[in-house]
Amino acid sequence: MHAPRVEAKAKPYWWEAAPLRPLPQQPLPRNLDVLIVGAGYAGLSAGLVLAREGRSVAAFDAMNPGEGASTRNGGITSGTIRPDYATLTRRFGEERALAIEAEGKIAREFLYDFIKTEGLDCDFQPVGQFKGAFGYEQYEAMARTAERLARKLKIEAYAVPYAEQRKYIGTDVYRGGTVRMDIGGLHPAKFHAELLRIALASGLTVHGRTPVVSIERDGSGFRVVTAAGSVQARQVMVCTNGYTDGAAPFLRRRLVPVRSRIIATEELAPELMARLMPKRMMITENREVGFYYRPSPDGKRILLGGRDSSRVGDPVAPKLLLRSGLVNLFPELESVPLSHSWFGNVAMNRDMIPRIFEKDGVVYATGFCGSGVVWAPWVGMHAAHKIMGHEERARTAFDFRPPAFIPLYRGDPWFMPAFIQGYRMRDRIALWRASR
Repeated sequence: MHAPRVEAKAKPYWWEAAPLRPLPQQPLPRNLDVLIVGAGYAGLSAGLVLAREGRSVAAFDAMNPGEGASTRNGGITSGTIRPDYATLTRRFGEERALAIEAEGKIAREFLYDFIKTEGLDCDFQPVGQFKGAFGYEQYEAMARTAERLARKLKIEAYAVPYAEQRKYIGTDVYRGGTVRMDIGGLHPAKFHAELLRIALASGLTVHGRTPVVSIERDGSGFRVVTAAGSVQARQVMVCTNGYTDGAAPFLRRRLVPVRSRIIATEELAPELMARLMPKRMMITENREVGFYYRPSPDGKRILLGGRDSSRVGDPVAPKLLLRSGLVNLFPELESVPLSHSWFGNVAMNRDMIPRIFEKDGVVYATGFCGSGVVWAPWVGMHAAHKIMGHEERARTAFDFRPPAFIPLYRGDPWFMPAFIQGYRMRDRIALWRASR
């Protein structure tokens, strides 16, 4: 059998239906109520709230709006919190741990209602998510977690034993898993385009390809220096994440950009898609560095993503690693070509949870840890209410101290390839133990 073609387009599959469109250049404002750094999901959501409250507000982005993770992600509305409940309790106490878990449910419900109420055309599909287990012990632990979610938070969650797995996913790699029906999928680039549309219509001004150079205190407000000139602002909000640069040095020392790569197959036969992804669910795995994958919104392709340990350029090895993972899951796809392969930066912090915090008068909304489809709009909107002093509407379990800084780190994640390889080794050890 001939090896499949791997010369895929080096751009996001999502840009085919929702291409990036540079915004017309706008006159630089002299004075603003609020200046926002970043025009991704968080920045646009914050700007939308502020503009609808009558504030003069503008968002500045170093790239085209949405060119970062907002239009590069997998479009899975997971709202995942990386640390488990026991870890959250140990770090922050039981009260905050419970609040964080409960807020995930509320944030997803809010997102779905927001999409419906605002009439956002973004291919949202409430199809549920299947999470694959490796070994019986994992399956049992995951089943107990699903029971707790159903009991405590009234989430439709349940275990799927190995004998029933093929009803959900056409692979034998897992040994059962769990389902959550409060998770779905959307088209991330369409979602950003729709957010941009309603934010602009509400009065937000967006300046693309206009990097912020520095943020300085100036009396009771701020002087913000951009590539196009200086702006006076009463308040400043920083909504950058995986693309945080030197304009926000305090945040940069606390966020580590990590590449995440996604591949897309060419269109597959309907009967093959029906066999491999019979319920069209979003899929994830119970591994440190596992895969996440899904059908395309039209149900004709499979998109699969995972961490990319490269740091510069666009090497072929990460693409081949994902392709190997895809074929391991679905041997039927061994000869199927890829249509697209791309990467983008997610941002991790030492707590591994999203965050709103204030430092020297600047409000930060950031730290989405690979789950920004749900958390970025939620955190951005709450940060906007915080700036306006709306105490009740701003209340969230994620508004507390800044993430801890990372010693000897100034923005260059030189250590990430070694970290990712270490996580992969732990996964291999876990798989070996599960197979015994």
